Amino acid sequence: MSSFSYKYHYICGNQVFILMKNNKDLGPIQKTVVGAQFLFVAFGATVLVPLLVGLDPSVALFTAGVGTLIFHLVTKGKVPIFLGSSFAFIAPIVKATELYGLPGTLSGLVAVGAVYGIMSALVRLRGVGFISRLFPPVVVGPVIMLIGLSLAGTGVDMAKSNWPLAIVALLTTIAVSMFGKGLLRLIPIFAGIVVGYIAAAIFGLVDFQPVIEAPWLAWPAFVRPEFSWEAIIFMLPVAIAPVIEHIGDVYAINEVAGKDFVKDPGLHRTMLGDGLACIASTCIGGPPVTTYSEVTGAISLTKITDPAVIRIAAVFGILFSVLGKISALLKTIPSAVLGGIMLLLFGTIASVGVNSLIKNKVDLGNTRNLVIASLILTLGIGGAEMTFGSITIGGIGLSALVGVTLNLILPRSKAKTNESTQA
Repeated sequence: MSSFSYKYHYICGNQVFILMKNNKDLGPIQKTVVGAQFLFVAFGATVLVPLLVGLDPSVALFTAGVGTLIFHLVTKGKVPIFLGSSFAFIAPIVKATELYGLPGTLSGLVAVGAVYGIMSALVRLRGVGFISRLFPPVVVGPVIMLIGLSLAGTGVDMAKSNWPLAIVALLTTIAVSMFGKGLLRLIPIFAGIVVGYIAAAIFGLVDFQPVIEAPWLAWPAFVRPEFSWEAIIFMLPVAIAPVIEHIGDVYAINEVAGKDFVKDPGLHRTMLGDGLACIASTCIGGPPVTTYSEVTGAISLTKITDPAVIRIAAVFGILFSVLGKISALLKTIPSAVLGGIMLLLFGTIASVGVNSLIKNKVDLGNTRNLVIASLILTLGIGGAEMTFGSITIGGIGLSALVGVTLNLILPRSKAKTNESTQA
C-alpha cells in the first residue's frame, strides 16, 4: 500500500468521516462529503450566536459562507480557515441593541471590520510584534474573561425558565466534550442543542407549527444597518479580543497544516480577509465572523488541509441558509436549552482568559499588572459607562479601552516585569 493511501474510517451517527494522509487522495465526491462535515462541525456555534442576540440564524449561515469565501479570495485560496459567528460580540450586541436598536448596532459592527483593516496595515508596516505590544496578555486575558463573565446572568436567566431541560442540554454538552470520540468530540454545542431539543419535544415544549407553515425555500431575513456614531464608538474597542484571537488561530492552523501562513500569504492578508468578511456579514444583518478553531480541530483530526474543502463547506452554509424550514426549526429551540449550553460556554470563555494569563506567566503580584487587570474587570462587570455629549461608551468596550490606555501610560518596573510577556 502506498504511503499516500492510508485511509481510516470513523462512524459517527450516520456520518462516515474519512481520514486521509494526503489531500491528493481526495476526489470531488470525497471533498464534497468532507466539506459538508466541516460545516456540520461549525453549525452549532454559528447558529447559536444569532439565536442569543436576536438575529436571523439563516443570515448567520449565509454570511459565514460568504465571509469564508471572501477570506479565501483575499488570502489567495491558501489558508484552510472557516469563518463563523463570533462569540466575543454577544454581550455588546445585546447591550447596544437596547441603546441604539438593531440597525444602529449593525453600523457599529460594520466599523469593527474596519479595525481589522487598520490592524492589517499596521502588521504589514510594523510586524506582528507591534500588535503584541499594543494588546499584551495582561490586557487581552481580562478582556476575554469579561466577555464570558458579563454573560453569566443571561445564561442563568435563560436556564431557569426550565432547569431540567437546561441540565439535559448542559450534561450532554459536557459529556460530548469529555468523552466524545473523533468527529463527535468536535460538536459538543450541536450535540447539546439536538439532545435538549429532542427532550423538549418529548415533553411537549416545542411548537412545531412555525416549521410546518414555513416554506421549503426562503431568503434569509436580511437587515440594513443605519449609521450611528454612538454605536460605532461603543463597538470599536470590543474588536481587541477577536483581533488577538485571529492571530492565535492563524498560528494554530500553521501547526496543523505544516505551513507558515504568517509569511505566505501573510498575516496582514488573513486579517484583512477577516475584516472584509465582517463588513460583508454585518452589512446585511449577520453577526461579525471570526476564525473557527472547531474547524481547525477537524482539520487536525482528518489531516485534510486542502483549502478547497473549506470553500465547499462555505457553499453548503449558503445553501442551508435558504432552506426556510431549517430557519424556522432553529427558532423553535426552547430558551432553556440554549441557557443550559450557555452556562458552560460562557464559563469556558472566561476560563480561556484566565488560561491566557497563566500561559503567558503574567505576574499579578506586580502592581502595574494588577492595576490593569483589576480595572478592566471592575469596570466591565460593574457596568461602568462614560458619556461624551450624545455618545456613550461602556461595558466591554470601555474596559478594553481603559486596559489598552493604562498599558501604554503606566511605567514598567524593570525589576518585576518582563516586557515581552507581561506588558
